[in-house]
Amino acid sequence: LTLTLTLTLTLTLTLTLPHHQAPIMQSGLVDVLGFIGGAKGADALIKGHPQPHRLKVFSQLEGKNLAVVMADADLDAAAAAVATGGLAYNGQRCTAIKLVMVHDSVADVFVQKLLVEVAKKVPGLPWEDGVSVTPLPEPTKPKYLEDLIADALGKGATLANKAAGGGGLRGALFTPAVVDGVKPGMRLFVEEQFGPVVPVARYSDIAEVHKALYDSWNGQQAALFTSSAEAAAPLVDALSTIVGRININAQCGRSPDAVPFSGRRSSAMGTMSVTEALRAFSVETVVAYPAKDAASAAVATGLDSRAAFFAPLE
Repeated sequence: LTLTLTLTLTLTLTLTLPHHQAPIMQSGLVDVLGFIGGAKGADALIKGHPQPHRLKVFSQLEGKNLAVVMADADLDAAAAAVATGGLAYNGQRCTAIKLVMVHDSVADVFVQKLLVEVAKKVPGLPWEDGVSVTPLPEPTKPKYLEDLIADALGKGATLANKAAGGGGLRGALFTPAVVDGVKPGMRLFVEEQFGPVVPVARYSDIAEVHKALYDSWNGQQAALFTSSAEAAAPLVDALSTIVGRININAQCGRSPDAVPFSGRRSSAMGTMSVTEALRAFSVETVVAYPAKDAASAAVATGLDSRAAFFAPLE
């Protein structure tokens, strides 16, 4: 038997809103969709196909990546990693840390260290020296972030860096906000803010972390800050079937393409890497013949030099 891979060499790049792509999808001529964006956009595109069962989808979507700061963590290192992990690129990357759960016994100290690190992320214009946080590109994003913070504050959370201007808005420039005391039932606990807001929740029992993980729609990454393998092991076991990457004492992020960039739940369909992309966009074709039939064997053997299908890739 001879196996070959037939590659689909058509790339669909979506740069506009999903409804603008509906006529393309409705044509039924799209066989493979590669998409990086939000789950709602992916759903809209898929639903636009008249025969969605024929559509092969390879997507990387949003994340609500959780950082867990355990009682035995190096708090200085954890605070620095969370600040960078939550605010690099304005927090507008799928791999950003979007929620922190810190043990009650170290929460007050951690938050103070986090405020020091967040204060180092200077807001300003991109061409100004020392700037880490820049104006948000979407006109509706500042209002959305303000609404998330208002919802949390109205339900008992506090704006921990209010005195330093946290959550302040100058045009489209949003000063990073640290919201402490975030709990289930608040929008910041479940919604992806995709912006410079760091929500901090507190837990006393590790069961609270497990519940948050199981209840979440996120399936991309998590970060665990601890000095104990024994303490980390139960969370690693739980996370191994929930997310695609578990970071130990490090922020969430990308790796070289040799390392799989995968996800579960509403965070991804497939694995992002060069080899996995080729597999995702490939369909195997088999040419078979009876091994004991000389005539068939002669035909099959002759195809090697006559059929373009078997021509070597240059």
